[in-house]
Amino acid sequence: MKLKNNGIIIINKEKGYTSRDIVNIISKIFETKKVGHNGTLDPLATGVLVICLNRYTKLNSLLMADEKEYVAEVTLGVKTDTLDVSGKVLDRSNDVISKDQLLFTLNKFCMTYMQEVPIYSAVKVHGKKLYEYARMGEQVELPKKKVTIKSIELLDFNPDKFTFKCVVSKGTYIRSLIRDILNDLGVIGVMSNLTRTRQGKFDIKDAYTIGNVRMGKYKLLKIQDVLDIPVIKVSDEVKFKLVNGNKIKGDYPDRVLFVDKNGVELAIYVKDNDDMKVELML
Repeated sequence: MKLKNNGIIIINKEKGYTSRDIVNIISKIFETKKVGHNGTLDPLATGVLVICLNRYTKLNSLLMADEKEYVAEVTLGVKTDTLDVSGKVLDRSNDVISKDQLLFTLNKFCMTYMQEVPIYSAVKVHGKKLYEYARMGEQVELPKKKVTIKSIELLDFNPDKFTFKCVVSKGTYIRSLIRDILNDLGVIGVMSNLTRTRQGKFDIKDAYTIGNVRMGKYKLLKIQDVLDIPVIKVSDEVKFKLVNGNKIKGDYPDRVLFVDKNGVELAIYVKDNDDMKVELML
């Protein structure tokens, strides 16, 4: 039976899958092509991947998180072109560091700075994705983005390997952060594991594996679960105006989710001077 679910599901992505792979799997399970994800994870990475189904794919722009939390493992003594263990090895060393050295450097990185985007990324330069330049062996000036490292905490330490947790602003590349930390330490290394433990209000403790979803052991989240937004029931007369995208008048909050008398979600409206106008039809 074809499932007509509208909602958001939090997936704990396993290693080896692309974000697109997860979208395709969910699409088959729910028998719908209307599936999207919010915030790409590399195949090496695991953890929180926010998936929207059917009408909720329209919510992606409202779900963009200003901050994300990661747990990253770093292995010293090897350098690759991708900045992680999946890439082509460019150099090897016997580099080791002390815990005091590392703590000093990590503390310095609680800051806002201009971070160079990794060459193996989907950022476009002159209409072409950076990884396409890399695969063709073409030189290109890598763009820089302003990022903020809000917190960083050492979780585990060995002289040739360490693990840290960080909370970062949207758009931060953890591979690039690791590269910059290692450059400051004067050693080489790569990201050997990465888990996104939180994206905005979505936490890994509330995430489901693909296996869970296949067995029907999951919960679809609704707008009221993910957005701090008032919910107002309307009459059939107002409903008619809403479903046709008309502006309406009334003493409403700046943003509101309108539902019909049966609780069916209709639209999200926002203030427009003295009126309310549609932001998102559901």
